[in-house]
Amino acid sequence: MRIRQFLKYSRRGAVLPLAVLIVVLMMIIGLSVTGLGMHSRLFSIRSELRITARCAADSGLNDAIYEMNKKLKIIPWSNSTLPAKSDMPLGDTGAFFEYAVSESNNIYSVQSTGHANNSIRTIDSTLRLYSPFDYAMLMRGNIELKNTAKVDWINYQADDWPARIGTLSTLPSDIMLKTGAIINGDAMVGVGGNPDTIITSKSGVTITGGTYPLTYEPELPPVVVPDYDLSGNPVKLAPQQSPINTTRTINTSGKYAKLDLGHSEKLTIEEPVTLYITGEVAMDSNSQIIVGGPGDIDNDASLTLYVTNNFAAGNSQGFNNLTKDARRLKMLCLPTCTQILLKNASNFYGAIYAPNADITLDNGADVYGSIVGNTFILKNNGTFFYDANLRDRTVYDELVRFTIHRWSED
Repeated sequence: MRIRQFLKYSRRGAVLPLAVLIVVLMMIIGLSVTGLGMHSRLFSIRSELRITARCAADSGLNDAIYEMNKKLKIIPWSNSTLPAKSDMPLGDTGAFFEYAVSESNNIYSVQSTGHANNSIRTIDSTLRLYSPFDYAMLMRGNIELKNTAKVDWINYQADDWPARIGTLSTLPSDIMLKTGAIINGDAMVGVGGNPDTIITSKSGVTITGGTYPLTYEPELPPVVVPDYDLSGNPVKLAPQQSPINTTRTINTSGKYAKLDLGHSEKLTIEEPVTLYITGEVAMDSNSQIIVGGPGDIDNDASLTLYVTNNFAAGNSQGFNNLTKDARRLKMLCLPTCTQILLKNASNFYGAIYAPNADITLDNGADVYGSIVGNTFILKNNGTFFYDANLRDRTVYDELVRFTIHRWSED
């Protein structure tokens, strides 16, 4: 009897240590879970602060680029007043950013730092001047290269990126390459597009580079007639002068009501000149616009031609750029210009920017330069050479804007 009672009470006494052990284990588990939760929470907070600081640094970089592009409109340009800001809040997050733009040997750099409590992120970047003339051809819509038409390039360096033609479109067959057409470079299609369906080709077509979609859509801003030239000097465009309708030499910038050259008449440019034609543009047979020549003593002749209406030059007429430098002849078309037809009598050296225009080159000669438009046709046997010198530009060039070239994050 006593033995049974002893065993009974002994079993009851063993429950207490077991219960204590269970409680201790539960406490350990609970503390571990609590610690893990606190650690996860702290990690989450730190990650959130790092992300917020990075967003603040990005905002500073974006603001710096915006201010630099706004500064392009201030003439003359000055490197002594480059943008810099500090203690700029990032909305209601409590974070803030600071940045400064610096220049060395015409290379512009931005250092932007974001702060979120004790988290700091810094972005270092260099900027470059982007221009639509970075491309050999860039169209909103269709590009058509007729039989044996060829796209090539000149004046490039060993480390240059290839010549590129591209469309912003993603519609099927918006790059049409006919029999024997050659592209010595890359062919690009609109963002998210499929090159296999957008680029269609006949037999014997060659593309030496890649075919791929754009990663972003290049800006094609409307043309605005400026009040300064490429050197930062004022351009006297007003008052409007009488039409250009006889053979003559013009060596000062101005605004004209019409360009109307009759049979064999010539307009000669022997100095850096900007012309704004507000009305009709017409050129009769054998008429020419000549850039350079015997009177170009300083070898600095150039023409920037702003046109409002359509431009059609028939057989044996058009542009004769004697400097053979595409940077010296630019035709910039306002949104009301919707059609351009060139049948140049001699090789065409120049750049055309007409984002709303359907452009046809029906030349018996070669083309050297760059073309930006709505659609483009290069007729049979035509050869188009992209002039890589157009990638060299200054803050005074038309249509340029700052973009990010390289960046790194701390």
